[in-house]
Amino acid sequence: MIDTINATARKVPVWVIWVMFLIPVPVLLYMGMTGGLGREPIQALEHELGEIALQVLILGLCVSPLRRFFGINLLRFRRALGLLAFTYVTLHLLVWAVLDVQIVSQMWADIWKRPYITVGMGAFVLMVPLTVTSNNRSVRALGATWRKLHKLVYVAALLGSIHYIMVQKVWELEPMLYTAVIAALIGLRFIPKSKSRMATAA
Repeated sequence: MIDTINATARKVPVWVIWVMFLIPVPVLLYMGMTGGLGREPIQALEHELGEIALQVLILGLCVSPLRRFFGINLLRFRRALGLLAFTYVTLHLLVWAVLDVQIVSQMWADIWKRPYITVGMGAFVLMVPLTVTSNNRSVRALGATWRKLHKLVYVAALLGSIHYIMVQKVWELEPMLYTAVIAALIGLRFIPKSKSRMATAA
């Protein structure tokens, strides 16, 4: 079964992942312009883009555990998932800045005065260097430093999930589940490799 999954994954072009995960963008824009996003389309669009960003980021974080514990090799898609997550985070930010707030001075005031925006902006800032260095040239140039740098993705994902919780302003199950999943994925990194090999063999 695992060999079949890996063989199939090797045949899937990376551009297919890009096309598949970007389909929601024109769909959401169309819904926003035609009343399909409710009475507050800008806030709904902002919310949907942010949630998709978090979902794609979690999928990217799942790549290593899937390979380590189950032998499922999706490493060739991890870079695309990371860039897609950043794309959605950027779109989420642009909707907030251009369509929602619109005033630059108000944006800066919100970043400093509203904790949930501060946390969300922190996640975005952490993702910028990860995106800039997500190429083969950077991997070669940075060497071991590249791996250390890209561990910041876990911090960015955690901040993103906390941002989602804080945006709701009430305790809701869905944002808390995202945070729990991210915390679990972080926790898996601390399982000794010998135990992960035993789990794979079992």
